[in-house]
Amino acid sequence: MNRFVGKVVLVTGAGSGIGAATARRFAKEGAYVVLVGRTKEKLEKVAQTLPAEISYVYPADVSNNQAVERLVKDVVSKYGRFDVLVNNAGTATEGKITEVGVEDWQKVMSTDLDGVFFCSRSALPELIKQKGCIVNVSSVSGLGGDWGMSIYNAAKGAVTNFTRALAMDFGEEGVRVNAVCPSLTKSEMTEDMLGNAALMASFKERIPLGRPAEPEEVADVIAFLASEDARFVNGVNLPVDGGLSASNGQPRQA
Repeated sequence: MNRFVGKVVLVTGAGSGIGAATARRFAKEGAYVVLVGRTKEKLEKVAQTLPAEISYVYPADVSNNQAVERLVKDVVSKYGRFDVLVNNAGTATEGKITEVGVEDWQKVMSTDLDGVFFCSRSALPELIKQKGCIVNVSSVSGLGGDWGMSIYNAAKGAVTNFTRALAMDFGEEGVRVNAVCPSLTKSEMTEDMLGNAALMASFKERIPLGRPAEPEEVADVIAFLASEDARFVNGVNLPVDGGLSASNGQPRQA
């Protein structure tokens, strides 16, 4: 498939995990891919796996509004257009709110929520011109609560509803806004979880497919939502969770 030939796709948090896999997927389908993240070395490593003529490494902190505004201006200056924004950059912290600090709240909110707001706000005038789209990376943790993850739940819950609201506000202008909501996915951020045998046994018990997601499996859904194949899909927060959210939460009885 070559659904994105000639289109410009910006992926935040592109240095690893879902972001890196998403950049590779769009490049495979012919897009010009802008790889955004805080660490230039990580971005360059991902870029080495892409054709040089279609990748653009752009180190930036998406929690900084001025940096995001420069980013969008530079992308449009370089390519003359902007078609797809994938808001993927994120971080997490664990603990009840009585166990974490204000700085933990601010760190998660600035990346997971402020970054989505800043990037979307700056990109929308250009996306309106191209009748483009936004795909946010929320989480199953944005669809329901977790023990000991209240800050992350708050941030991703906000992204989930922000997705719906943007879809309503900008649909008439031709811009679709959707989100993917992955469950546990193999990445740098989840290495400690993946290495915990007891925790993995619990996840496998809860996920009907019996395993965590590969980053590429989430990237495939992101590409679908950004494509013309999903041209009438708008305001959706799509679980990519192996069936985890299909459960009502009761324990296995058979």
